[in-house]
Amino acid sequence: MTANLRCVIVAVDGSEQSMNALRWALDNLKLRAPAADSTETPGTFIILHVQSPPSIAAGLNPGAIPFGGPSDLEVPAFTAAIEAHQKRITEAILEHALEICRQKTANVKTQVVIGDPKEKICEAVENLHADLLVMGSRAFGPIKR
Repeated sequence: MTANLRCVIVAVDGSEQSMNALRWALDNLKLRAPAADSTETPGTFIILHVQSPPSIAAGLNPGAIPFGGPSDLEVPAFTAAIEAHQKRITEAILEHALEICRQKTANVKTQVVIGDPKEKICEAVENLHADLLVMGSRAFGPIKR
């Protein structure tokens, strides 16, 4: 593909499909390489991972404290444990993605954002002025989509 790409974002979520999309991008896309006398920056692959906020990741609220306790109280230890677990998962996902990149010797940066993936991916593409977004597909049919 063209060698005019300055910024390519590859969204990864740990699935094999997202890692295959990363491999495809590294194998098939050519990034801009500045001339020797140019001050342009070389093209970059940005590996983007979106973490869900702890409340969404938990999938549940610890609920009311039994026997008349407050019902909207968050348990700090519960939230901290979820955040620590998500951080370990994110580190493992990025390490796997970076290992794939090391095999291809590409100019790569990583970025982690927290929020709803469909919103945060679009925001990252807009904020970084990406030329291309690459994502894997889980092969859902039109009914499940």
